[in-house]
Amino acid sequence: MTTVAYQGELGSNSATVARALFPDSADLPCTSFEQALDAVTLGAADVAVIPVDNSAAGRVADVHHLLPESGLFIVAEYFHAIRFDLMGVPGTTLDQVECVRSHVHALGQCRKIVREGGWRTLVSDDTAGAAREVAELNDPRHAALAPPAAAGLHGLQVLRAGVEDDPDNTTRFVVLSRDPGQPPADGQPTMTSLFFSVRNIPSALYKALGGFSSSGVNLTKIESYQMGAGLNASRFYVEIEGHPDDERVALALHELRFFSTEVRVLGVFPAHPHRRETP
Repeated sequence: MTTVAYQGELGSNSATVARALFPDSADLPCTSFEQALDAVTLGAADVAVIPVDNSAAGRVADVHHLLPESGLFIVAEYFHAIRFDLMGVPGTTLDQVECVRSHVHALGQCRKIVREGGWRTLVSDDTAGAAREVAELNDPRHAALAPPAAAGLHGLQVLRAGVEDDPDNTTRFVVLSRDPGQPPADGQPTMTSLFFSVRNIPSALYKALGGFSSSGVNLTKIESYQMGAGLNASRFYVEIEGHPDDERVALALHELRFFSTEVRVLGVFPAHPHRRETP
C-alpha cells in the first residue's frame, strides 16, 4: 500500500487531493511541508503531495528552499478546485460570530466575507485544523473557513457555503518521490521542472534563456530567489513545456548549461489536463 505524506489534517484540501490521486493509500498527515518531504526522504512515506501555487494567493509552499536539498523529484501535478465553507458549532448564527480561524492562505482567499462580517481572524496551521479547533472550543463566537469535508468530519454546521472570493479558485499540487519516474518522450504533453544558477557575466540570464526562445520552448514559470546571507547569488526556478529528450528542449538546455554554473532537473512529468482547459 502506498503511504502519502501531506501537510495538514484529515479534511484538508491536501488530504482530499492525496485521496483523489491515491485512493487506496495510507495517509500520513504532517504538521509542516518540511516534515512531509522528510517523511519521503527517510522512507516513512512513498510520496508527498504538496500545494505549490494558488490562482488567487500565488505561491503556497516555498519550493525554492524545500526541493533542492530534499533530493526528491516531481513526478506528477494536479489542479484542484478550492472551495471554502464558513462553519461553526451547531446552532450558531452569523450574527454570533466574532472570530474566524483558518490557514493564512485561506483567509487571503476569503477576504470579502471576512471584511463584510467585520470579524477578527486567527491563523491556524491548516484549514481542517481550524475546523477541529472550532469544534473543540464549542463557542459560537468562533467560526472556521475550511473545505466542505471538514464540517462533517468535526460535526460543524455550515453557516455559509462557497465563500471563496474567486469562483475559479484553483491550487496546483505536485507529487514528490525518491524515484524520478521520468515518462518516455512519446509526444504526450509533458512538463519539465528545473533550477539553475547563471554565470557571473554580463547578460548571463538573457543569454541562458535565449535558447528557449530560439528553440520554440514555452516557459510557463520563472521565479528567482537569493541564496545565502550575502544576497549575491541568485537561483532560478523554471517550468517548461516539453521533455528533455525532445530535440528542441535538448538544444535549449544545452544553451542554458553553457551560461549556467548549475542546472538541476527536478522533475519530468505528464502535464495535467487542466492546462489544456485553461486559455
